[in-house]
This record gives sequence, structure tokens and C-alpha cells, in this order.
Amino acid sequence: MATFYNLFLLVGLVLLPTLEANVKEDSSYFDKRVDLHNAYWQDKAATAQQVNQQAFTSDPYSVTSNLTYSVSELLIGDTKGRRNLKGRKNGPCEATNPIDWCWRCDPNWANNRKKLVECVQGFGRKTTGGRDGPFYVVNASTDNDMVNPVPGTLRHAVTRNGPLWIIFAHSMTIRLSQELIMNSNKTIDGRGADVIIQNGAGITIQYIQNVIIHGIKIFDIMVGNGGLIRDSEDHYGFRTQSDGDGISIYGSSNVWIDHVSMRNCRDGLIDAIEGSTAITISNSHFTDHNECMLFGAHDNSPVDHLMQITLAFNHFGKRLIQRMPRCRLGFFHVVNNDYTHWEMYAIGGSKHPTIISEGNRFIAPNNGYAKEITKREYSPEAEWSNWQWRSINDLYMNGAFFRQGGQELTNTPFSSQDMIKAKPGSYVGMITRYAGSLRCRFGKPC
Repeated sequence: MATFYNLFLLVGLVLLPTLEANVKEDSSYFDKRVDLHNAYWQDKAATAQQVNQQAFTSDPYSVTSNLTYSVSELLIGDTKGRRNLKGRKNGPCEATNPIDWCWRCDPNWANNRKKLVECVQGFGRKTTGGRDGPFYVVNASTDNDMVNPVPGTLRHAVTRNGPLWIIFAHSMTIRLSQELIMNSNKTIDGRGADVIIQNGAGITIQYIQNVIIHGIKIFDIMVGNGGLIRDSEDHYGFRTQSDGDGISIYGSSNVWIDHVSMRNCRDGLIDAIEGSTAITISNSHFTDHNECMLFGAHDNSPVDHLMQITLAFNHFGKRLIQRMPRCRLGFFHVVNNDYTHWEMYAIGGSKHPTIISEGNRFIAPNNGYAKEITKREYSPEAEWSNWQWRSINDLYMNGAFFRQGGQELTNTPFSSQDMIKAKPGSYVGMITRYAGSLRCRFGKPC
């Protein structure tokens, strides 16, 4: 009976991704998106590609090295072990990684919200969001008019032309009637309120630059039906139905997603495609999903060579199945994440992406057929064995194993300070302890 059960489970796991494939991987997906073929979106695409090229880092290893050094300094310090985990203001602070350490220990964070911009690391390190603009206070949870959004709503805020730092007057649950198409130079800052986007469409970051999404929850996202939707103060137009992603990053650059909690979206939790680059996804908590993250939608997209994404200090938690992430073509630094649950695999890809897995903790499922962390697709071993997929100081538990490929990283800018003696993966439970949306209270460290 046990043998039959294991066989049934294995067959189910093999069939599952076929039954629930990401819609953007369908060969006809881009043909169906007739809304993107008009002159307005074509012009935006051309402009975005030029900006994305400028955001591309010619030496990605230097970025990964800098982040590794920051983690080492925080955890180890000079001589006194974890000395840096004490806050400098009002006694102990519970920040446990260099991004959080930059702002969470300040009890006056609410009066200095824009300091957050100084804290981003990784490939999205130049993101400033709405720093250079005024604050915009969202005071209404309604989303009833897609063309002429009501002032005080989130849709009205994100479609303004200038930079804005968007905050919330109080806790609220927002059901988006259609995809929320953002404009450039915006920060969505949920600190100090419990902000939930739920039971409606998701967030679209398309052909724009410079976006921060921080401190919100995104749950139970559905497909939007499409129609006339505003994307800026001076433009609205027809859109086909949305994909059902929690956050869709499409041909955009300089994006930072931090302290976001996400679960159960119709398509992906976070998808980044069409040459999106200069992205950091950090301190976030993901649960209850099949195909979590797609970085690169199809094999014939040469702009995806520009893709550079940092995944840092995230917790991939309960009831996740696969794609944490699934990558194509670009360069991906996966550092100090906690993989406590998967049912098929954790990290996968095709079309020779570079994946540097560093200091992560991988706890394999009990299913003996799903112990391997990695999965290569659509390529024979003679080909994928040359892809640079390297594991550095990862911690493997419950039989987990990482199948490496490509050359060892012997001639990189990593110094002895970067590669601390204690396995970084053993620190991950502490580093990611506060992943997800935080409950920040005014006048106290967050």
C-alpha cells in the first residue's frame, strides 16, 4: 500500500506543473496581448529597454560580493560575535540582517520614512521609489473607477506622474477590481497600518522604473477581466485580462520588494519578465502556492540576458510546491533565504541562467523523490552541466542536495571577509526571523 501511495504521489507531482503552467509560458500568450501592440505601449517598451540597459550591471559578481560582506559584518562583527544585533537607540533591536539594521532600530522611523531608500542592497540597490516627491496618504479602500480613480485611493496614487511616497491613514483591505498599473517613481509603504490587497487583481509594474513596495500583504489574487484602465495621469487604454500575478514586473528596472507577505495568487506570486532587471526581493514571506516565481517567460527573449535579480532574507514557507524561483538567461543571486517547504523542487531554470546560491538553508520534504533542490528543464545533462549554478555555504537538511554545474567561483571578487568560517546557512533561521509584513508601531523600533 505504501509503495502504491508513493507511486501515486510521484505521478501527481509530475503532472501538477503541466496542469497549472504559468500563462506567460504559453507560446500564444504575447499574441493574445493585443493591448500591448499599440503605439503607446510599444513606445513605452522602447524607452524602458534603454533605461533597463543602463540599469544593467556589467560586473554582477561585485554586487553579490558586497551583499555577502554586509551580512558577514552584521552577524560576526570584528571580534565579538553577534555584537551588531544590539540597537543603538533605546536598547536592544530585533533587526537581524543588514537591510533591516539600516532602519528598524529607529523608534522615529515614521518621521523618517524615506531613510528606507538608503537600506536597499543587491541588484536593486539604486532604487529610490518616491523619495524625491511628497507624501500621499491613502484614506479609502475603494477601487470602483478604473479610468477616473477617486483621490485618496491607491489607484489614484500610483497613477500620478510625479514621484510619490504613498502611505496609509489606517489599516484597510483593498480589493482591486482590475490590475493596478503603476507609474514610475513610486513607493507603496504600508508601515504603521495593516494593508492587505486581497480577493481581486494584482499589481502591474510595466515598462516603468523606480518602484518600492514595502510592508503590505497580497493574498488570494485573481485574474482581472480587463477593459479600460488608467496607467498615468495622461493615459488610459484597453487592457486584456490580467494574468493573476500578485506582482507582475514586465520590462521594468530598479524595483525593490521588501517585507511583503504573499500567498495564493492565480498565476505567480512575483513574476519578472521581458528584460526586467536591477531587482531586489527581500525580507518577504511566501506560502500556499504552486509556481511561486518566474524570472523570464520564454526561451526566445534575448532581452532577458539583462535580467539581474537578488533574492535575499526571504522565507519560503508552508504549502509551496516549486519555482522559488524558476529562471531563464539572466543572473540570479539567491542569498540567505530559508527554504523550509517544497513539494517538487526549490530552484529551477532553463536557457543557461547563472544562479549563485549562497548561505541558504534548504530543508527537504520527506518525500524521497523530491530531495533535490534544483531542476534543469528542456536540456540534456551535457548542456546544463556547463551552466553556472553554484552553491556556496548552503545548509542542507533532511537529505536535501544541490546539483551544481559550471566552473567553481575561484576567481571572483569574494574576499576572506566575505566567506565567513561558520556556515552562513546555519544563521538563516535568525536572519529571516522577521520575514513578511511587520507590525510597526509609532514611536517604537519596528
